[in-house]
Amino acid sequence: MSKDKAVDKRVVLVVEDDDEVRSMLNDYLTFLGYETVTAADGLEGLNRIKERPYDLVITDIAMPYVSGIGIISILKKEHPEIPVIAITGYGYHAEELAQEKNADYIMGKPFDVQKLKEAVEKLISSNHE
Repeated sequence: MSKDKAVDKRVVLVVEDDDEVRSMLNDYLTFLGYETVTAADGLEGLNRIKERPYDLVITDIAMPYVSGIGIISILKKEHPEIPVIAITGYGYHAEELAQEKNADYIMGKPFDVQKLKEAVEKLISSNHE
């Protein structure tokens, strides 16, 4: 399977305002064989979405300028085929908002890296069947 990833590298956009979490996600996804692009806030994330296509977007919910909810809302209108993982440290209310905006998967912080890996693989593979 890792040979397939090397030949057909999937690109994941990570939008997260916490430097440590963004760096950890970037490092982990790179370790798993994905190409990553990062954004430090929602506005930068929206600009990155305009630059190129992505196989998956992972976004924090609470961020300056444009929230993760705003990103999900815009992304699902313009590119409904791109799956989105929403991550939040704010619990149930933020999760409800993410569901309303059609996030494909929602994870609370701190998150389990095994569950993250499974969600990423499932969403990317289902998007490319």
